[in-house]
Amino acid sequence: MRSLHLQLAHELKKFDVKEKEIETVFIGGGTPSTVPAKLYEKIFDLISPYLQDDAEITTEANPNSASRSWIEGMKALGINRISFGVQSFDNKKLKFLNRAHNRDDAIRAVTDASHVGIQNISIDIIYATMLDTKELLQEDFKQAFSLPINHISAYALTIEEGTPFEKTPDVAREKLSLTNFVFETIKKHGFSQYEISNFGTYKSRHNLGYWQYKNYIGAGSGAVGCKDGVRYYPSTDIEFYIQNPLHVREENLSADEQKAEKLFLGLRSIVGVDEKIFSHDELQRANLLVSEKKLLKNESVFYNRDYLLSDEIALFILN
Repeated sequence: MRSLHLQLAHELKKFDVKEKEIETVFIGGGTPSTVPAKLYEKIFDLISPYLQDDAEITTEANPNSASRSWIEGMKALGINRISFGVQSFDNKKLKFLNRAHNRDDAIRAVTDASHVGIQNISIDIIYATMLDTKELLQEDFKQAFSLPINHISAYALTIEEGTPFEKTPDVAREKLSLTNFVFETIKKHGFSQYEISNFGTYKSRHNLGYWQYKNYIGAGSGAVGCKDGVRYYPSTDIEFYIQNPLHVREENLSADEQKAEKLFLGLRSIVGVDEKIFSHDELQRANLLVSEKKLLKNESVFYNRDYLLSDEIALFILN
């Protein structure tokens, strides 16, 4: 934590952060719940003068390690939102996904968070595994919506390099019909879709900040920050980071790279894309998509009608 504290203090100065300026804080990586709440105290002491009074302060958590006492400790520090990596309420599927928790752990963790007084609770659900059927997913969502949550992130299983599934890519089986089933099932429970994978009666301000292309600080090994078109990368080697927390690689994004990112992020979310970023030819192609009812336009902002087509639409506009 000493290295993290040192880097964060440095980044606050580099970003010239003012008092009461920070809108959101996100403690991530999936495993913050394995670190005792007390060890976060110095981090919160450092950032507290910069937090807005109504700042959204989120932590991720694993259901098996997020004890009630840990949740209470984090709430005392200011946490008002928890995102649980539930993935499924089916024990067979959880074992297949190599998760350390079971169905009861997930239910207990979410329930404890509510009883402790956490205002906003989110869960992640994974779909498109070889085990998934509409019946299994229906049970997952039936259980999910019986709990005191106001947000769901639904992710199709993707095969990442270096993961246990790398040698068995056939375990991921995404089908359009199943994806549409997932989306429609969530929406039927009153959770509106505000990004391709995110739904809720509450919209995460942290998530929206990324898609709106706001500046953000990334503190910790492997964290990424971005300020005015410059991206910052601390070392992903934990041992090196501990010894050299201020060693940060910089990447200057070109105007075209920033435009592409704004386009891809805007079209996959409710943020949309302002026409002012387009060249003359790109604007013509975007307006063509409006005439073909692929995009909506409200004043100067284009909005996507179908998030599943966001990449294809973005590529069409850029090319």
